[in-house]
Amino acid sequence: MDQTVYEVNFDGLVGPTHNYAGLSAGNLASMAHGQTVSHPKEAALQGLRKMKLLHDMGLKQGVIPPQERPDLEALRGSGFGGSDADILKEAQKKDPHLLAACWSASSMWAANAATVSPSADTADAKVHFTAANLRSLPHRAIEPPATARFLRAIFPDESAFVHHPPVHDPDEGAANHTRLCQSHSGPGVELFVYGKEASDSSRTEYPRYPARQAKEASAAVARAHGLAPERTVFARQSPEAIHAGVFHNDVIAVGNENVLLYHEGAFGDGSGVLGALKEGFARVADTDLAPIRIDPGRLFLAEAVETYLFNSQLITLPEGGMCIVAPSECGENEKTRAILDEMVQEENPIQSVRYVDIRQSMKNGGGPACLRLRVVLTESELEKVHTPVLLTETLYAGLVRWVERRYRDRLAPGDLADPSLAEESRAALDDLTQILKLGPIYRFQQ
Repeated sequence: MDQTVYEVNFDGLVGPTHNYAGLSAGNLASMAHGQTVSHPKEAALQGLRKMKLLHDMGLKQGVIPPQERPDLEALRGSGFGGSDADILKEAQKKDPHLLAACWSASSMWAANAATVSPSADTADAKVHFTAANLRSLPHRAIEPPATARFLRAIFPDESAFVHHPPVHDPDEGAANHTRLCQSHSGPGVELFVYGKEASDSSRTEYPRYPARQAKEASAAVARAHGLAPERTVFARQSPEAIHAGVFHNDVIAVGNENVLLYHEGAFGDGSGVLGALKEGFARVADTDLAPIRIDPGRLFLAEAVETYLFNSQLITLPEGGMCIVAPSECGENEKTRAILDEMVQEENPIQSVRYVDIRQSMKNGGGPACLRLRVVLTESELEKVHTPVLLTETLYAGLVRWVERRYRDRLAPGDLADPSLAEESRAALDDLTQILKLGPIYRFQQ
């Protein structure tokens, strides 16, 4: 009997130590807002309201908890010792950059948590997860052990879910991965986008910012997931896009079912990539791929990065048709609003646009798509998910109360040496594990 299939968005909850340290080279928003005051409570509530919007639209929505911060084990591993207060004080004095990395709330961007392939695509008909190693940036490279632990807690049933360890080469997860299909219930074409190959180490075509995703990492994930080669496409980012601040492909392209919305400057060989996608798509679909290309004459690469048009969520609505969930910055920009207004009037599956205010995330370089990990699940697979993390009216209200009670209104750079902030964060996370019924997933609880 055919099963209903859902695409579930699992959003990262913004953690209580959300701050602006400017740690992400190549992420222009992060760099621009470094060392400014952040507003953790506002950030978390904005993220929750976005989740609630999708829930109210009839989509399945889940949450992924924040990671424990500060990561005192990372600081101890770097030679700092004594009490928690001693460690924070000495780190601020001797290595403030490392201290900021260990406070980072960047796990909120769940698109970097892992790469996920649904059971319709894999050789063993199970859902496969590979936690991203995030090796390119120190503040994110400390995330994978907790990420893997959380994913196993949320997707625990080995009869349905397979969890792979991080691969060797630099991997940034689903932010560089897109799945195209006729419908979520059938097989798809999986697109992996990379910025470099292992042999590129001495090349200088990226003069300003580093390329983060390695082709070898993408290939390793595809092999581990048992993907059919004829339905797997590898595409290289254009150096110009990376130079303009496109640190992940989801900053310049977004796909859903048969639609690929992308900027002409996204790929090194745009026509070749599109040809390979169409060829693979023809193997899995009775309909045609519907690419929507935005030309540089309509939107410069710099404008795409500034507004995060392509970091919108492109979703299929339960009643049919698609909706773009775009950052409010796109509605305030004359060019991007005109593009979106025209898009919904044209002959394509996109029928509506919803704007969301996630400015606290946007200031750190993460739009709507950065905040979520997409997981396609059959009805029986969904039943095997740890249910308390799936959003309901009750859970939403409980999480709002939790944030309002536990989060600070503002966080300044100097607050990262405050040991009471660490205590507050642990107390908040301890409460959260009870709300989500996840058990002792944090080191301080074990």
